Amino acid sequence: MMEGHMSCDSPADKKESFTEQVQSSLLKQRIVTVFGEISQKAAREFTERLLVLAGESDDPIKVLINSPGGHVESGDTMFDMIRFVKPRVLVLGTGWVASAGALIYSAPPKEDRFSLPNTRFMLHQPSGGVGGSASDAEIEANEIIKMRKRLNQTFADQTGQSLERVTKDSDRNFWMGPAEAVEYGLAGKVIQSLEELK
Repeated sequence: MMEGHMSCDSPADKKESFTEQVQSSLLKQRIVTVFGEISQKAAREFTERLLVLAGESDDPIKVLINSPGGHVESGDTMFDMIRFVKPRVLVLGTGWVASAGALIYSAPPKEDRFSLPNTRFMLHQPSGGVGGSASDAEIEANEIIKMRKRLNQTFADQTGQSLERVTKDSDRNFWMGPAEAVEYGLAGKVIQSLEELK
């Protein structure tokens, strides 16, 4: 006689299942979250979700961002995808929105950038490890300089600040609270509730 076998989900399986349920529920509400370090994996998941939602309808997509930054080129992908898809994308900064996270946040028009009351924003110059031969080190250093110029120009374009001002401010970690971010042109409006995100 064959004995019956009961399958038991491991804690990891249950956690993954719950995470999938949460993500599915958020996508039904057309909400995408960006929490944590910006990486190739984060950029891929973000791109996939935006494209899925854009394929379903032209209704606005809400993006919640809480990130210390990370891989600049991954941030570039996410910035570009917000502008690439047809639906209007509303971004909400929460916690901290720094470095590549601030780049992504700045992608939509200013009126579509929102902040919660306790969010902190930070701009700074990109950094990178330079190693290898002298020739390789020189190439990498030149690439970082070009990247910095490009990012400063992007922030100037998206905030309305002069390139000189952004270059000076981002030379060191440049922190702003929500009201300061609004005044600077990075954030559009400070809100208190989800109903105001429209």
